Amino acid sequence: MRIVFMGTPDFAVGSLQALAEAGKYEIVSVITQPDRPKGRGRQMLMTPVKEYALSQGYEVHQPQRVKTPEFVAQLREMNPDLIVVAAFGQLLSQEILSMPKYGCINVHASLLPKYRGAAPIHYAIMQGEKESGVTIMQMDIGMDTGDMIKKVVVPIGENMTMGELHDELKVKGAELLLEVIEDIDAGKAMPEKQNEAEATYASLLKRDMERIDWSKAAADIHNLIRGFNPAPGAFTKLPDDKNLKIWGSRLTDKTAIAEPGTVVEATKHSFFVACGDGVLEIIEVQPESKKRMAAQVFINGRGVQVGDVLGKE
Repeated sequence: MRIVFMGTPDFAVGSLQALAEAGKYEIVSVITQPDRPKGRGRQMLMTPVKEYALSQGYEVHQPQRVKTPEFVAQLREMNPDLIVVAAFGQLLSQEILSMPKYGCINVHASLLPKYRGAAPIHYAIMQGEKESGVTIMQMDIGMDTGDMIKKVVVPIGENMTMGELHDELKVKGAELLLEVIEDIDAGKAMPEKQNEAEATYASLLKRDMERIDWSKAAADIHNLIRGFNPAPGAFTKLPDDKNLKIWGSRLTDKTAIAEPGTVVEATKHSFFVACGDGVLEIIEVQPESKKRMAAQVFINGRGVQVGDVLGKE
């Protein structure tokens, strides 16, 4: 089977690697987003998919837009039997979707129809879901609206971070992809329609979502912190108006009569902050312009004290 692979971030590398290591598919070409400048030096960085594809000797294309007539013509010349898409970052035209013999399939990191869109892993954690997973769908012209071929479910623990869930879904999604392609090849794939009434969307993350609102329930703040770990990170303001990123927290059964954001207790290992409902234990932080550190180190350096109010404008 001749396969064209489209993907960009680290999540997609798992699927491409699985196809490569299966050893029974002809990976005709790998399509990924253009290199982008990153970091303070604004150095041009390859996408993780490009890096892996080149290490395997695959042909790589990086069109600014896949829908242009020029690129569509290039794609047609590749003559794919199947196009596999995983977190590519561009929508495909109907012309591309109907080009391969078996159409286009997408490896999506949610249990569709929940969390269609750009950031399903973040949202699953932020919304306090108890499970997530990967859905492989037959693509249509909508955003993640295609018929579902197969799913795999992954439980989400109380303290699981977005990064941990990402890594789990990357592996499970790659395994599922191989199963689905075998089913397609054998004519056994049984796609089913999504229930539109159950559809939710995981839209692009915005900067203002990163700021902790201590008037919310401790559980909601805990979900935000782990949902934004390892990126982009949730933050609050210290009394001196400097930013403090919070990377690790734990739910407690403590209560406090105090203004939300007030540090109500500090121990040798952590500190506790009053929320709109409940008290949250903080175990890992990152002061402005410094590295991540255990809350213990921050407390010992008198970074925070009982009575301080976090998050004030």
